This record gives sequence, structure tokens and C-alpha cells, in this order.
Amino acid sequence: MNDSPLIAIVGSGPIGAAFARTILETSATARVLMLEAGPQVTTPAGSSVRNIADADEKARAREMSQGPQAGAFRESLGIPAGAVVEGMFTARQGTHLLDFGGEGSAHAPTFPAAAAATNVGGQGAHWTCAIPRPAFSEKLPFVDEAEWEQLISTAEGLLHHQSAAFAASPVGAAIRSLLEGEFGAELPDGYGVSTLPVAGDPQPDGSMLWAGADTVLGPLLDEASELASRFELRDLSLVRRITHAEGRVTGLEVEDLRTRTLSTIAADAVVVAADAFRSPQLLWASGIRPAALGRYLTEHHVVISTVALDPDRMGALVTDAELEVELERRALNPADPVAAVNRIPFSEPDHPFSLQVMYAENPPFPLDPAHPLAGNRWGYVNMGYGVRKHPRVDDGVSFSEDELDYRGLPNMTIEYALTEVEESEIAAATERLKRAGAALGSFVAEPRLLPNGSSLHYMGTMRAGVDSETSVADPYSRVWGFENLIVGGNGLIPTANTMNPTLMSVAIAVRAARALSERISGTR
Repeated sequence: MNDSPLIAIVGSGPIGAAFARTILETSATARVLMLEAGPQVTTPAGSSVRNIADADEKARAREMSQGPQAGAFRESLGIPAGAVVEGMFTARQGTHLLDFGGEGSAHAPTFPAAAAATNVGGQGAHWTCAIPRPAFSEKLPFVDEAEWEQLISTAEGLLHHQSAAFAASPVGAAIRSLLEGEFGAELPDGYGVSTLPVAGDPQPDGSMLWAGADTVLGPLLDEASELASRFELRDLSLVRRITHAEGRVTGLEVEDLRTRTLSTIAADAVVVAADAFRSPQLLWASGIRPAALGRYLTEHHVVISTVALDPDRMGALVTDAELEVELERRALNPADPVAAVNRIPFSEPDHPFSLQVMYAENPPFPLDPAHPLAGNRWGYVNMGYGVRKHPRVDDGVSFSEDELDYRGLPNMTIEYALTEVEESEIAAATERLKRAGAALGSFVAEPRLLPNGSSLHYMGTMRAGVDSETSVADPYSRVWGFENLIVGGNGLIPTANTMNPTLMSVAIAVRAARALSERISGTR
């Protein structure tokens, strides 16, 4: 490589940001060019839309992220807008369905809720900021425990990990106490009821400044930093093709969406970190087609419900004075619906799912004032179980030789089915959700399974592994057969996971970025 190698990164979400920062911090000479197809919707670039206090400004940022769905097709899935709540599992606002029903729409009849965000910061501008650690069989089988611990800790640092956000909330503590009474005896040590780790920075008023890609980029966005002098972010830049010859990537063909002009950018290495569908699409469009590309699609299925907290049970654990202080604290930041976040993490063999419990003053949908649980002074919890999908080669995305999508890239078709294994675990999780609801109060919305794709956490389509026939990338995220093409994102996760995978994907990116820096410097 030359004295000042250029690394081109496709995608500007938390994973692309982790690559950029790690490469620049571990190489004294590398330059990074980050390319994003969507617009910049926040200042600073890539920050969380959830931090925007002004409702109109927040709505505009989300609208700009919604790609082809920003217009008439927004509700084409048929799920009422109030069926889910921002800050829980599915943040419809700011995302657009892949199968949105218009010209150039993907084909996903068995995975109808599959969605993406097209903006600087990617899904990191709209995510829930939950960053639980993977455990047991969720972890990568080809990374030893000591290295994995170091990678996860580094990823937590990049994301500004908070292990006890809202821990001071007396209502949150009471919810944990009630759940512990119901489930505590069944759970292994270290995997019981606890606060949910999140990404962000606690504020003096008790609220959170939620993390986005800007948090991960850190000094790269600081004009006074030397690192920033070697970093460039270009929005509205659609990568149409990876150029390559004889097992080496040579650069990218990029369309400037402002001028509609096409140019070629030479690069010493390319990192593709768009998302679990559009990254494989770009590889396929570029004639890079490993056997497992797009296959082994997984997500975590979501069984969801809303419960009104029981006044008697809560009143036995929280005084009226404590509740008033809690409500006064919440009134300082009414734009953020999340007041406290608890969980029961994945553990094996007896708890192969994850429960997430989010307290809010109001339910996530309009409740008839005449409803007996309307206006509940103690508030509500929106909660659900994440249930794993066991990887199968039959589940995945394929691309057309003839049909183009709305961006002029090979159109995609998603094939996906639940097996008896998933159905059994979903049924078990549903029964546990009923128990959790009964322990906390009364159901306002009974447990229900959301449509396939609702998690927004899509994994496996570029899975990393040790076998080139069943994986797309090697253990250091390098595409098989290419020495300088690296992939990143949730699509690399080869295991069955039950909840938010961003932390895991950032850890994988850190490993890959370090290896790339060593190759740049000639030490690997």
C-alpha cells in the first residue's frame, strides 16, 4: 500500500463509524472516506434523532430518513401506527420498508416488516440504544474468551455503555422487584432481573443523551483533532459497484445523488457496512458472490405486550412522594418516552430468550378515556420477549439478474420461514410474557407476535466463519477470496441471537479494523 492509504467505508452507521475510528486510531497514516447514500439529518452528523427536543424538527429528520417510503406508502404494511412504540423494539418512524409496495419495491411476503434507514448514522440515528452483551451460544465460536472480553469492553467504550441507566428510578426498582418475585428462583446467577445496558450519557436532569454514530466517531468529528484531518464523510453518495481484479478491490463507482454524476474512487481497501440486505446487494451487483451471500438470515422474533402497572403492588414498594418526584423528573424531558428500562437476559438452557421491559407514563397507543385502565397514575410497561431464529441456509435474500429496485440495483427477494423449533420457543416466551404481565398488573394489549422482520435486527446474510462454503467472510471479516475487501454489520453474526446485536457487531468491527490496520502497516 502507499504511504497514505485510503480506506473507503460504505455506510455511516455505528459499525462503519467503529471501523473509521479504529483504523484511524491504530494507523498513523491511513485516510478514511465514508460514503453514505442518504442525507445528513442531524447536527452533529450521525447523532440520535431521539435527542431532538423539538417535535417538528424530529419529524423532519425522520421523514428525510425514510427513503421511498417517505410518501404514500408509509403504512403499506397494514400495522397501525400506534401498534408499537419508539424506544421499544420497532421504531417505524425514520425507517422505510424494503417491501413498501411501490415501483422498485423488494419482494418480501414472508418477511414483511423488513425495514431500513437511509441517512447519515443509519439505524444508529433511530435505534433504541440497547446494548446487552451476547451470552452462551450467542457469542462467536471462533474467538477465544479473553479476546472476546477485550473486544466487547472496547465496543462498550465506543458506544458509551451505561450498565445502570435509570437505576435510581423507584418505579423501575419496583418493577424489578415484582419480576424477581415471579422469575428469580428459575434464573441462573448473573442472569436474573436487572437494568438493561444502554448506549448514551446520563444528563444532570436524569435524562439520557442517547448515543448515535457520532458517539462512536468521537474525535473524527472534532475539527481540532488530527484524526479528523484524515477523515471525510460524504452524504448522498450512492455506491453502485465495487471495482476489483484478481482478488483485489481497486475502488468504488459512486453516484453523487445531488448532481446524478458517476465517478470512480480508487481505494487501497474497502469496508462495506451498509446493512444486512444492502451490503450483500452491493457485493452481488459487483460480481462478488460467495456461496453463502445473503443466506442464513436470522433475526430475533418479538412477542410484545403492554401492561398497566397495578396500583396496590406498586404502592407497596413506592411511596406517593417517590412517585411524585419520578413524575417531576420525567416532566423535564417529555419528548423521550423511556423512563426506566429493565430486562431478563438470555441464558441457557432454561431461558433461551430475552425479556425487555420499558416503563413509561403513557401507553404507546391512544387509549379510550373510558377504558378502565386509562390514565393509570402508576403508568405502563411496554415489554416483550426476543426469541431466536436458528440459522438455516433456506432463509435469506436473493438478487435478480433482470429486475432493478428503486435505486437501480438488482432487486431483492427475501425467503423466510419459522420452523417447529422457533414456534416452540415463541410459544414458551408467550407464556412467560403472560406471567410477567400478571406479576406487574393488567394487560392493556395482550401478548402478540409481531410480523417477521419487526425486530429491525437482521443477521447472518454475510456471516463470518471458518468455512468459505457456509460463510461470506473469514474470522477477521475479510470476504473470502479478497485480500482487501472487508464487510461489517449485524449480517456477520453467524449465531442465533435474542436481542439487540449492535454491541456484538461493533466488537466484530473492532477486530476486523485492527487486522486491517496491521495489514496496512505491513505487520500482519
